[in-house]
Amino acid sequence: MRGRERALAALIEPHIPALRRFAWALLRDTAAADDLVQDCLERAISRWHLRRPERDAKPWLFAILHNLHRSGRRSAARRGATLSLDERGLADAVADPAAADAAEQRLIWRDALAALDSLTEEQRVVLLLIGVEDFSYEAAARLLDVPIGTVMSRLSRGRERLRRLLDGEEAADAGRAMLRRVK
Repeated sequence: MRGRERALAALIEPHIPALRRFAWALLRDTAAADDLVQDCLERAISRWHLRRPERDAKPWLFAILHNLHRSGRRSAARRGATLSLDERGLADAVADPAAADAAEQRLIWRDALAALDSLTEEQRVVLLLIGVEDFSYEAAARLLDVPIGTVMSRLSRGRERLRRLLDGEEAADAGRAMLRRVK
């Protein structure tokens, strides 16, 4: 590996786990998330000369990934809905009493992910960038190319709606009941 390639790898590699986590949170499909990250890295490397060297690479990489995701969603909307052949139920885990705790955890995660999915795209992206990926409000605003007040508003509304969904005050999906803990 040459010096330039080594330097490029050193700047990009530390951000790959966070990019994968963000992509998975957006897509909920490991293979699709890996493909999105791969496309993001290819685009970043091919356009590395366009990056502002005085700025951190992380927000730039996240902006590329987010823009690719939005483009992909627009393309998918034009193509129409598809069904996944790899959808799995929780029936096997629930049937085994020893796995009851694991099944309950999976149901809680399922409900949390369903609640997150029911947020608007703008709220979900801001919540993921700030709450999960630890971006500052200012960095998220630059990444999304919106005013900082818009980021704060989307975050506030997204957190409030997520809280209502998880507390069972609002249904995330009309076809699926939310799990509530009864003591």
